[in-house]
Amino acid sequence: MKIVHVLTRLLRAGSEENTLACCLAQARHGHEVLLVHGDEYDPRLRASVAGAVRVVTLEKLINSISPSQDVSAFGQLTRLMRDWRPDIVHTHQSKAGIVGRLAAREANIPCIIHGVHILPFVHVGRAQRLIFLGAERLAAKFTQAFIDVSQAMRDICIANHLGSADQHHVVHSGFDLARFANAQWPQDPYLLLGTTAGEPKPPVVLMLAALEPRKRHVEFIETFGQVVDRIPNVRLILAGEGPARSAIESAIERSPFANNIRMIGYHSEPERLISLADVCVLTSMREGLPRVMMQYLAGGRASVVSHLPGVEEVVKHGVNGIVTPGEDVGAAAAAIADLLQNEHCRARLADGAKLTDLSSWGLDAMCDRVELIYQSVLESALSSARPTETRIRDGLAKQPLGLLGF
Repeated sequence: MKIVHVLTRLLRAGSEENTLACCLAQARHGHEVLLVHGDEYDPRLRASVAGAVRVVTLEKLINSISPSQDVSAFGQLTRLMRDWRPDIVHTHQSKAGIVGRLAAREANIPCIIHGVHILPFVHVGRAQRLIFLGAERLAAKFTQAFIDVSQAMRDICIANHLGSADQHHVVHSGFDLARFANAQWPQDPYLLLGTTAGEPKPPVVLMLAALEPRKRHVEFIETFGQVVDRIPNVRLILAGEGPARSAIESAIERSPFANNIRMIGYHSEPERLISLADVCVLTSMREGLPRVMMQYLAGGRASVVSHLPGVEEVVKHGVNGIVTPGEDVGAAAAAIADLLQNEHCRARLADGAKLTDLSSWGLDAMCDRVELIYQSVLESALSSARPTETRIRDGLAKQPLGLLGF
Protein backbone atom coordinates (compact mmCIF):
# COMPACT_ATOMS: atom_id res chain seq x y z
CA MET A 1 0.00 0.00 0.00
CA LYS A 2 0.95 3.63 -0.49
CA ILE A 3 -0.07 5.59 2.59
CA VAL A 4 -0.02 9.32 3.33
CA HIS A 5 -0.33 10.60 6.91
CA VAL A 6 -1.12 14.31 7.35
CA LEU A 7 -0.51 16.18 10.63
CA THR A 8 -0.93 19.85 11.48
CA ARG A 9 1.96 19.85 13.96
CA LEU A 10 4.83 17.46 14.60
CA LEU A 11 5.69 18.13 18.22
CA ARG A 12 6.25 15.80 21.17
CA ALA A 13 2.66 15.04 22.09
CA GLY A 14 0.36 12.04 22.10
CA SER A 15 -1.23 12.31 18.65
CA GLU A 16 2.15 12.83 16.99
CA GLU A 17 3.78 9.90 18.81
CA ASN A 18 0.79 7.72 17.95
CA THR A 19 1.07 8.67 14.27
CA LEU A 20 4.83 8.16 14.11
CA ALA A 21 4.52 4.70 15.66
CA CYS A 22 2.02 3.73 12.95
CA CYS A 23 4.24 5.18 10.20
CA LEU A 24 7.26 3.18 11.36
CA ALA A 25 5.25 -0.05 11.73
CA GLN A 26 3.78 0.37 8.26
CA ALA A 27 7.22 1.00 6.77
CA ARG A 28 8.53 -2.16 8.47
CA HIS A 29 5.65 -4.10 6.89
CA GLY A 30 6.82 -3.01 3.45
CA HIS A 31 4.37 -0.23 2.70
CA GLU A 32 5.39 3.09 1.15
CA VAL A 33 4.72 5.81 3.72
CA LEU A 34 4.71 9.58 3.30
CA LEU A 35 4.35 11.83 6.38
CA VAL A 36 3.23 15.42 5.74
CA HIS A 37 3.24 17.97 8.55
CA GLY A 38 2.74 21.70 8.97
CA ASP A 39 5.00 24.58 9.96
CA GLU A 40 5.27 23.72 13.68
CA TYR A 41 7.64 20.81 14.23
CA ASP A 42 10.48 19.50 16.34
CA PRO A 43 13.49 18.99 14.02
CA ARG A 44 14.82 16.13 16.16
CA LEU A 45 11.48 14.33 16.08
CA ARG A 46 11.29 14.81 12.33
CA ALA A 47 14.80 13.45 11.89
CA SER A 48 14.01 10.39 14.00
CA VAL A 49 11.69 8.98 11.31
CA ALA A 50 13.12 10.52 8.15
CA GLY A 51 15.29 7.46 7.49
CA ALA A 52 12.31 5.09 7.42
CA VAL A 53 9.57 7.19 5.79
CA ARG A 54 9.48 10.12 3.42
CA VAL A 55 8.74 13.38 5.28
CA VAL A 56 7.44 16.61 3.73
CA THR A 57 6.94 19.98 5.47
CA LEU A 58 4.18 22.31 4.28
CA GLU A 59 4.83 25.79 5.63
CA LYS A 60 1.30 26.92 4.75
CA LEU A 61 -0.30 24.24 6.92
CA ILE A 62 -0.69 26.08 10.22
CA ASN A 63 -2.64 25.42 13.41
CA SER A 64 -4.70 28.63 13.54
CA ILE A 65 -7.49 29.52 11.11
CA SER A 66 -6.12 31.53 8.18
CA PRO A 67 -8.22 31.46 4.97
CA SER A 68 -5.37 32.51 2.68
CA GLN A 69 -2.87 30.01 4.07
CA ASP A 70 -5.49 27.29 4.39
CA VAL A 71 -6.30 27.63 0.67
CA SER A 72 -2.58 27.48 -0.16
CA ALA A 73 -2.13 24.39 2.00
CA PHE A 74 -5.13 22.77 0.29
CA GLY A 75 -3.55 23.40 -3.11
CA GLN A 76 -0.15 22.07 -2.06
CA LEU A 77 -1.66 18.92 -0.55
CA THR A 78 -3.84 18.30 -3.59
CA ARG A 79 -0.86 18.51 -5.96
CA LEU A 80 1.26 16.31 -3.72
CA MET A 81 -1.43 13.63 -3.56
CA ARG A 82 -2.04 13.73 -7.32
CA ASP A 83 1.68 13.27 -7.92
CA TRP A 84 2.20 10.53 -5.33
CA ARG A 85 -1.14 8.73 -5.93
CA PRO A 86 -1.56 7.02 -2.54
CA ASP A 87 -4.08 4.28 -1.83
CA ILE A 88 -4.88 5.71 1.60
CA VAL A 89 -4.78 9.20 3.12
CA HIS A 90 -4.94 9.14 6.92
CA THR A 91 -5.34 12.58 8.50
CA HIS A 92 -4.74 13.54 12.13
CA GLN A 93 -5.48 16.62 14.28
CA SER A 94 -8.15 19.20 13.53
CA LYS A 95 -6.76 21.48 10.83
CA ALA A 96 -4.92 18.77 8.91
CA GLY A 97 -8.00 16.59 9.26
CA ILE A 98 -10.16 19.12 7.46
CA VAL A 99 -7.72 20.50 4.87
CA GLY A 100 -6.16 17.08 4.26
CA ARG A 101 -9.48 15.34 3.63
CA LEU A 102 -10.63 18.10 1.30
CA ALA A 103 -7.39 17.77 -0.65
CA ALA A 104 -7.65 13.97 -0.76
CA ARG A 105 -11.18 14.30 -2.14
CA GLU A 106 -10.03 16.77 -4.78
CA ALA A 107 -7.16 14.43 -5.73
CA ASN A 108 -9.60 11.51 -6.07
CA ILE A 109 -7.90 9.35 -3.44
CA PRO A 110 -9.90 6.11 -3.05
CA CYS A 111 -9.61 5.72 0.73
CA ILE A 112 -9.78 8.65 3.15
CA ILE A 113 -9.45 7.98 6.89
CA HIS A 114 -9.44 10.43 9.78
CA GLY A 115 -7.89 9.84 13.20
CA VAL A 116 -10.01 11.39 15.98
CA HIS A 117 -7.46 12.25 18.65
CA ILE A 118 -9.41 15.28 19.84
CA LEU A 119 -12.54 17.14 18.76
CA PRO A 120 -12.11 20.87 17.96
CA PHE A 121 -15.73 21.80 18.67
CA VAL A 122 -15.78 20.56 22.29
CA HIS A 123 -15.27 23.05 25.17
CA VAL A 124 -14.83 26.08 22.90
CA GLY A 125 -16.87 29.23 22.31
CA ARG A 126 -20.10 29.16 20.28
CA ALA A 127 -18.57 30.75 17.17
CA GLN A 128 -15.64 28.32 17.13
CA ARG A 129 -17.98 25.40 17.70
CA LEU A 130 -20.15 26.33 14.73
CA ILE A 131 -17.15 26.85 12.43
CA PHE A 132 -15.37 23.64 13.35
CA LEU A 133 -18.51 21.50 13.48
CA GLY A 134 -19.55 22.74 10.04
CA ALA A 135 -16.10 21.99 8.61
CA GLU A 136 -16.03 18.55 10.25
CA ARG A 137 -19.45 17.69 8.82
CA LEU A 138 -18.33 18.71 5.36
CA ALA A 139 -15.17 16.57 5.55
CA ALA A 140 -17.11 13.65 7.04
CA LYS A 141 -19.19 13.35 3.84
CA PHE A 142 -16.23 11.83 2.00
CA THR A 143 -14.46 10.06 4.87
CA GLN A 144 -14.58 6.29 4.54
CA ALA A 145 -13.51 5.53 8.14
CA PHE A 146 -12.77 7.22 11.45
CA ILE A 147 -10.23 5.88 13.94
CA ASP A 148 -11.19 7.11 17.42
CA VAL A 149 -8.87 7.04 20.44
CA SER A 150 -11.79 6.31 22.78
CA GLN A 151 -15.39 5.16 22.84
CA ALA A 152 -16.39 8.64 24.05
CA MET A 153 -14.81 10.29 20.97
CA ARG A 154 -16.74 7.85 18.79
CA ASP A 155 -20.02 8.57 20.58
CA ILE A 156 -19.61 12.35 20.35
CA CYS A 157 -18.86 12.11 16.63
CA ILE A 158 -21.94 9.98 15.95
CA ALA A 159 -24.16 12.24 18.10
CA ASN A 160 -23.00 15.20 16.00
CA HIS A 161 -23.61 13.41 12.69
CA LEU A 162 -19.94 12.89 11.85
CA GLY A 163 -20.08 9.56 10.10
CA SER A 164 -22.23 6.51 10.77
CA ALA A 165 -21.63 3.99 13.56
CA ASP A 166 -20.16 1.40 11.18
CA GLN A 167 -17.58 3.90 9.95
CA HIS A 168 -16.09 4.41 13.42
CA HIS A 169 -13.40 2.19 14.90
CA VAL A 170 -12.02 2.62 18.43
CA VAL A 171 -8.24 2.09 18.57
CA HIS A 172 -6.47 3.05 21.77
CA SER A 173 -3.30 5.14 21.52
CA GLY A 174 -0.55 2.60 22.03
CA PHE A 175 2.80 2.74 23.81
CA ASP A 176 5.41 0.37 25.25
CA LEU A 177 3.67 -0.88 28.41
CA ALA A 178 6.69 -2.75 29.81
CA ARG A 179 8.84 0.36 29.61
CA PHE A 180 6.58 2.10 32.14
CA ALA A 181 5.82 -0.91 34.32
CA ASN A 182 9.50 -1.65 34.94
CA ALA A 183 10.94 1.87 35.18
CA GLN A 184 13.49 3.01 37.76
CA TRP A 185 14.19 6.50 39.11
CA PRO A 186 16.20 8.90 36.93
CA GLN A 187 19.90 9.12 37.62
CA ASP A 188 20.76 11.91 40.08
CA PRO A 189 17.13 12.74 40.91
CA TYR A 190 18.22 15.53 43.25
CA LEU A 191 19.23 17.56 40.18
CA LEU A 192 15.66 17.40 38.87
CA LEU A 193 14.17 18.19 42.27
CA GLY A 194 16.51 21.03 43.26
CA THR A 195 17.66 19.26 46.40
CA THR A 196 21.14 18.27 47.57
CA ALA A 197 22.74 14.86 47.04
CA GLY A 198 21.93 12.48 49.90
CA GLU A 199 18.93 14.50 51.08
CA PRO A 200 15.73 12.42 51.46
CA LYS A 201 13.42 12.69 48.45
CA PRO A 202 10.62 15.19 49.06
CA PRO A 203 7.04 14.40 48.01
CA VAL A 204 6.84 14.73 44.21
CA VAL A 205 3.90 15.71 42.01
CA LEU A 206 4.35 15.17 38.26
CA MET A 207 2.46 16.74 35.37
CA LEU A 208 3.55 15.13 32.12
CA ALA A 209 1.93 17.17 29.34
CA ALA A 210 2.66 19.23 26.27
CA LEU A 211 2.84 22.93 27.11
CA GLU A 212 -0.47 24.02 25.59
CA PRO A 213 -3.19 26.28 27.06
CA ARG A 214 -5.77 23.47 27.07
CA LYS A 215 -3.60 21.51 29.53
CA ARG A 216 -4.11 24.37 32.05
CA HIS A 217 -0.59 24.47 33.51
CA VAL A 218 -1.02 28.14 34.40
CA GLU A 219 -4.28 27.57 36.26
CA PHE A 220 -2.78 24.64 38.15
CA ILE A 221 0.28 26.66 39.16
CA GLU A 222 -2.07 29.34 40.51
CA THR A 223 -3.83 26.78 42.73
CA PHE A 224 -0.73 24.80 43.72
CA GLY A 225 -0.41 26.90 46.87
CA GLN A 226 -3.12 24.66 48.38
CA VAL A 227 -0.66 21.78 48.20
CA VAL A 228 2.35 23.73 49.48
CA ASP A 229 0.39 25.06 52.45
CA ARG A 230 -0.17 21.49 53.62
CA ILE A 231 3.09 19.87 52.41
CA PRO A 232 5.74 22.66 52.46
CA ASN A 233 8.59 20.60 50.96
CA VAL A 234 6.57 19.25 48.01
CA ARG A 235 8.02 19.51 44.49
CA LEU A 236 5.97 19.94 41.32
CA ILE A 237 7.71 18.71 38.15
CA LEU A 238 6.35 20.04 34.86
CA ALA A 239 7.72 17.93 32.00
CA GLY A 240 7.01 18.77 28.37
CA GLU A 241 7.49 21.32 25.62
CA GLY A 242 5.11 23.43 23.59
CA PRO A 243 3.89 26.87 22.52
CA ALA A 244 2.70 27.93 26.02
CA ARG A 245 6.18 27.76 27.56
CA SER A 246 6.59 31.52 28.05
CA ALA A 247 3.15 31.88 29.69
CA ILE A 248 3.94 29.03 32.07
CA GLU A 249 7.36 30.45 32.92
CA SER A 250 5.70 33.77 33.75
CA ALA A 251 3.17 32.01 35.97
CA ILE A 252 5.99 30.33 37.88
CA GLU A 253 7.81 33.64 38.32
CA ARG A 254 4.63 35.21 39.73
CA SER A 255 3.99 32.36 42.11
CA PRO A 256 5.05 32.79 45.77
CA PHE A 257 5.81 29.06 45.61
CA ALA A 258 8.21 29.20 42.66
CA ASN A 259 10.88 27.33 44.64
CA ASN A 260 8.59 24.32 44.83
CA ILE A 261 8.10 24.14 41.04
CA ARG A 262 10.57 22.61 38.59
CA MET A 263 10.00 23.09 34.85
CA ILE A 264 12.30 20.62 33.09
CA GLY A 265 11.17 20.68 29.45
CA TYR A 266 11.07 17.57 27.29
CA HIS A 267 12.43 14.44 29.00
CA SER A 268 13.38 11.42 26.89
CA GLU A 269 12.51 8.96 29.67
CA PRO A 270 9.05 9.92 30.97
CA GLU A 271 8.68 6.51 32.58
CA ARG A 272 11.50 7.36 35.00
CA LEU A 273 9.76 10.59 35.98
CA ILE A 274 6.57 8.65 36.73
CA SER A 275 8.59 6.22 38.84
CA LEU A 276 9.96 9.16 40.84
CA ALA A 277 6.53 10.72 41.44
CA ASP A 278 4.26 10.14 44.43
CA VAL A 279 1.21 11.56 42.66
CA CYS A 280 0.71 12.25 38.93
CA VAL A 281 -1.72 14.86 37.65
CA LEU A 282 -3.42 15.98 34.42
CA THR A 283 -5.71 19.03 34.42
CA SER A 284 -6.63 19.25 30.72
CA MET A 285 -9.89 20.92 29.77
CA ARG A 286 -10.05 19.31 26.29
CA GLU A 287 -8.57 15.98 25.15
CA GLY A 288 -9.43 12.74 23.45
CA LEU A 289 -8.40 10.00 25.83
CA PRO A 290 -4.84 11.11 26.66
CA ARG A 291 -2.27 8.37 26.59
CA VAL A 292 -0.45 9.92 29.55
CA MET A 293 -3.29 8.73 31.80
CA MET A 294 -2.49 5.16 30.79
CA GLN A 295 1.22 5.80 31.28
CA TYR A 296 0.53 6.92 34.85
CA LEU A 297 -1.43 3.70 35.40
CA ALA A 298 1.18 1.53 33.70
CA GLY A 299 3.79 3.10 35.98
CA GLY A 300 1.70 2.10 39.01
CA ARG A 301 1.22 5.58 40.41
CA ALA A 302 -1.72 7.26 42.11
CA SER A 303 -3.05 9.95 39.79
CA VAL A 304 -5.47 12.87 39.81
CA VAL A 305 -7.09 13.63 36.45
CA SER A 306 -9.73 16.07 35.30
CA HIS A 307 -12.93 14.56 33.99
CA LEU A 308 -12.74 14.26 30.21
CA PRO A 309 -14.90 12.41 27.68
CA GLY A 310 -13.94 8.74 27.97
CA VAL A 311 -11.87 8.99 31.16
CA GLU A 312 -14.24 6.55 32.88
CA GLU A 313 -13.19 3.90 30.37
CA VAL A 314 -9.96 3.41 32.31
CA VAL A 315 -9.76 5.61 35.42
CA LYS A 316 -12.16 4.39 38.07
CA HIS A 317 -12.60 7.05 40.74
CA GLY A 318 -11.31 5.84 44.09
CA VAL A 319 -10.05 2.55 42.61
CA ASN A 320 -7.06 3.36 40.41
CA GLY A 321 -7.14 7.16 40.44
CA ILE A 322 -9.04 10.28 41.44
CA VAL A 323 -11.25 12.05 38.90
CA THR A 324 -11.99 15.71 39.63
CA PRO A 325 -14.54 18.03 37.95
CA GLY A 326 -13.29 19.19 34.58
CA GLU A 327 -14.02 22.86 35.30
CA ASP A 328 -12.36 22.93 38.75
CA VAL A 329 -8.55 22.93 38.74
CA GLY A 330 -8.55 23.81 42.43
CA ALA A 331 -10.25 20.49 43.16
CA ALA A 332 -7.27 18.73 41.59
CA ALA A 333 -4.86 20.58 43.90
CA ALA A 334 -6.96 19.69 46.95
CA ALA A 335 -7.10 16.02 45.93
CA ILE A 336 -3.32 15.93 45.49
CA ALA A 337 -2.76 17.37 48.95
CA ASP A 338 -5.17 14.79 50.40
CA LEU A 339 -3.27 11.93 48.75
CA LEU A 340 0.14 13.20 49.84
CA GLN A 341 -1.11 13.26 53.43
CA ASN A 342 -2.80 9.85 53.24
CA GLU A 343 -0.21 7.18 52.48
CA HIS A 344 -2.73 4.34 52.81
CA CYS A 345 -5.08 5.82 50.21
CA ARG A 346 -2.18 6.62 47.90
CA ALA A 347 -0.91 3.03 48.12
CA ARG A 348 -4.38 1.64 47.45
CA LEU A 349 -4.71 3.71 44.27
CA ALA A 350 -1.22 2.69 43.18
CA ASP A 351 -2.14 -0.97 43.62
CA GLY A 352 -5.31 -0.37 41.61
CA ALA A 353 -3.25 1.25 38.86
CA LYS A 354 -0.96 -1.77 38.64
CA LEU A 355 -3.95 -4.10 38.27
CA THR A 356 -5.58 -2.10 35.45
CA ASP A 357 -5.88 -4.04 32.20
CA LEU A 358 -4.05 -1.92 29.62
CA SER A 359 -3.50 -4.64 27.01
CA SER A 360 -5.43 -2.72 24.34
CA TRP A 361 -2.99 0.19 24.75
CA GLY A 362 -0.02 -1.90 23.68
CA LEU A 363 1.96 -0.55 20.73
CA ASP A 364 1.64 -3.69 18.62
CA ALA A 365 -2.10 -3.92 19.31
CA MET A 366 -2.61 -0.37 18.01
CA CYS A 367 -0.54 -0.81 14.84
CA ASP A 368 -2.09 -4.18 13.99
CA ARG A 369 -5.62 -2.83 14.46
CA VAL A 370 -4.95 0.18 12.22
CA GLU A 371 -3.58 -2.16 9.53
CA LEU A 372 -6.74 -4.26 9.61
CA ILE A 373 -8.91 -1.15 9.25
CA TYR A 374 -6.89 -0.04 6.23
CA GLN A 375 -7.38 -3.47 4.66
CA SER A 376 -11.11 -3.38 5.26
CA VAL A 377 -11.47 0.08 3.75
CA LEU A 378 -9.41 -0.90 0.72
CA GLU A 379 -11.48 -4.03 0.16
CA SER A 380 -14.64 -1.92 0.20
CA ALA A 381 -13.08 0.49 -2.29
CA LEU A 382 -12.13 -2.40 -4.59
CA SER A 383 -15.61 -3.89 -4.49
CA SER A 384 -17.14 -0.63 -5.71
CA ALA A 385 -14.29 0.49 -8.00
CA ARG A 386 -15.01 1.52 -11.59
CA PRO A 387 -13.13 -0.37 -14.34
CA THR A 388 -10.72 2.51 -14.78
CA GLU A 389 -9.68 2.31 -11.14
CA THR A 390 -7.37 -0.69 -11.61
CA ARG A 391 -4.42 1.07 -10.01
CA ILE A 392 -5.46 0.02 -6.51
CA ARG A 393 -6.07 -3.59 -7.50
CA ASP A 394 -2.71 -3.83 -9.25
CA GLY A 395 -0.94 -2.32 -6.25
CA LEU A 396 -2.54 -4.77 -3.85
CA ALA A 397 -1.72 -7.75 -6.05
CA LYS A 398 1.98 -6.96 -5.66
CA GLN A 399 1.81 -7.12 -1.85
CA PRO A 400 2.33 -10.40 0.04
CA LEU A 401 -0.83 -11.29 1.95
CA GLY A 402 1.09 -11.20 5.22
CA LEU A 403 1.73 -7.50 4.77
CA LEU A 404 -1.97 -6.79 4.43
CA GLY A 405 -3.01 -8.18 7.79
CA PHE A 406 -3.81 -11.76 6.78
